[in-house]
Amino acid sequence: MSNVKFYYGENVPLEMHKVRIVQKLNLVSIERRLEAIKEAGNNTFLLKNRDVFMDMLTDSGVNAMSDKQLAAMMEADDSYAGSETFSKLESKITEIFGKKYFLPAHQGRACENILSQGFVKQGSIIPMNYHFTTSKAHVYLNGGTVEEIIIDEGLNVTSEYPFKGNMDVNKLKAIIAKHGPDKIAYVRLEAGTNLIGGQPFSLQNMKEVHTVCKDFDIMLVLDASLLADNLYFIKTREEACKNMSIREITRAMADLSDVIYFSARKLGCARGGGICTNNKDVYLKLRELVTLYEGFLTYGGMSVREMEAITVGLDETMDENMINQGPQLLNTW
Repeated sequence: MSNVKFYYGENVPLEMHKVRIVQKLNLVSIERRLEAIKEAGNNTFLLKNRDVFMDMLTDSGVNAMSDKQLAAMMEADDSYAGSETFSKLESKITEIFGKKYFLPAHQGRACENILSQGFVKQGSIIPMNYHFTTSKAHVYLNGGTVEEIIIDEGLNVTSEYPFKGNMDVNKLKAIIAKHGPDKIAYVRLEAGTNLIGGQPFSLQNMKEVHTVCKDFDIMLVLDASLLADNLYFIKTREEACKNMSIREITRAMADLSDVIYFSARKLGCARGGGICTNNKDVYLKLRELVTLYEGFLTYGGMSVREMEAITVGLDETMDENMINQGPQLLNTW
């Protein structure tokens, strides 16, 4: 986003893109809308899109792709093995996150399934700053439990604390002291805690969590699905990061993480997902599960066209003028 100042002094935010495609919307009568709601049993998930004028149900997969993403989709290499499309995506993951090993999956919850199957067992405990529905469900299905240890300000709706997604480090230490580090399958940090309005955590908080995990040899897992907004908030709200580029903040977060996974519907703006790590043992343990549940290791259940779009989308996520639009527009409403 950029701002233009009018003669009379008001600042007006401008989106730094042009809209080139128009999709027709359908506004049905109020009587039909009421009827549709009744037919769906007042459950928005059961509404037909043809009866919906403005869809505010989710942020998953509702974005428009960029011109560069659409162009890249035409270059897709549909080879079952050795695909050039996979090599491009793998290289982009390494470039941005600095992770050597990449495992593709068809969406974020598929990554959660693989991680839970690989590391969660009966009696395991997974501390989180806050859960997402599927992340919690996969842990419980594999016999584990979730400990939500977000800071107290995180659930205070009147608080203007800038990083309400922070994990309470003292609570984390208390859980480890109570149960022992062997019981902790991994610690999960969710960038942009979805279920409490996308509240971010700070880079400093992540450093503190990483230090505790390292002291007790516990794996730190980053859910980077909503990373874009979290990056913007770190840059604009965290004094120590204001002179860092988006790429530098991303790499700093990645370097603190043992495993990163994401839903590409949000991070990358196309259908898919993935897991990346520098730990070869973790990679070898999880890759068999990818083959079993998702597909071959060079597509992981994704369309190669979508993989081309994700590669471009990840690059565009490193552009501050791309990722600042959502947060700034929300502030103007």
